[in-house]
Amino acid sequence: MSTAPSSSPDVSPLAPAGRSRNPIGSHVAVSGGLATKGLAYAREIGAETVQVFVANPRGWATPTGDPRQDEAFRAACAEEGVPAYVHAPYLINFGSHNRNTAEASAASLRHSLHRARRIGALGVVVHTGSATGGRDRAAALAQVRELVMPLLDEPAPGGDSADPWLLLEPTAGQGSSLCARAEDLGPYFDALDHHPRLGVCLDTCHAFAAGHDTAVEGGMKALLDEVTAVVGAGRLRLVHANDSMDVVGAHRDRHANIGAGHIGAEPFRELLRHPATEGVPLIIETPGGKERHAADVALLKRLRG
Repeated sequence: MSTAPSSSPDVSPLAPAGRSRNPIGSHVAVSGGLATKGLAYAREIGAETVQVFVANPRGWATPTGDPRQDEAFRAACAEEGVPAYVHAPYLINFGSHNRNTAEASAASLRHSLHRARRIGALGVVVHTGSATGGRDRAAALAQVRELVMPLLDEPAPGGDSADPWLLLEPTAGQGSSLCARAEDLGPYFDALDHHPRLGVCLDTCHAFAAGHDTAVEGGMKALLDEVTAVVGAGRLRLVHANDSMDVVGAHRDRHANIGAGHIGAEPFRELLRHPATEGVPLIIETPGGKERHAADVALLKRLRG
C-alpha cells in the first residue's frame, strides 16, 4: 500500500467502503488540490467512492498535477478502501470528422489515463461521442478503433501503477450519437476487440433520456440485463447515479437529484439489487451544493439497505 510522504497535507478519513455491496459517492471538485479539497468534500458528504477531473473538462490542456497532492490522494484512498475514478474531458470525440479534434481527443485521453495511474484510480470514464460532419457510423467507429486501440495497448510509463479500465459512458442520444442505448455498446465493443481493459460506465439519466424506461417496475432490471447480454458479465464497472429532469426518450442530458426527477427513487433500489451491479460503485453527478449532495448519497445508502 502506498504511503504519503511526510510533507503531504493532512487528509481527513473518508467513509470506509469495504463493508458495503456498492460504495456510494460523488464527483468532487478538486480546485485547490485533489486531496486538500476533493477528499475533504467527499468526507463531508459521506462519500465512499470519488470521481475527479484531472484537467479542465472543457479544454484540451494536459496539466501535470501536483505530485504531493497526487500521492496524498492515492494514499488516503488506499488506506480507507475508497475506489477513485477519473472523468476524461467532455470535448473528447473519437468520431469527429475534424482530424484536429480527433487527435486532440487521443492526447487528452492519454493524459487522463496516465494521471489515473498516478493517483491510483481504477478507471477513466469517457463519453462515447458522435459521428460528426455527416459521416456514417461505420466510418466513425473505424476512427474510434484507430485512435483508441493504441491507448488501450500502450504500456504504463515507468513508475506508474496498474492500468485503469477505460469505461465507455453512453450518451443521452443527442444528434448523431455513436452509443446511447444498450445495444449500441455492441458495435463499440466490437470496434475495440472487446479489449480486456474495456468496461462500461452506465449513467442512469443518459439511459433514461435515450429511451430505456427505467421508471417503470422492472425497467432498471431490463436495462441491466440488456447491458450484460451485450457486453458480457463483469464489464459494468461504474454507475453514474442521476435522476432525470426530462421524460423518458427526451434525448436531453439534464440531471436531477435522486428521487426528484422522472426516474424516481425506487428504481435505484432495483439497480442496487441486480447481480450486474454487485460490487459496482455508484457516483452521483447531481445538482446543488454540499447539502443536496450529502442528501443524495444518504438516500442511495438507504436504498442500498
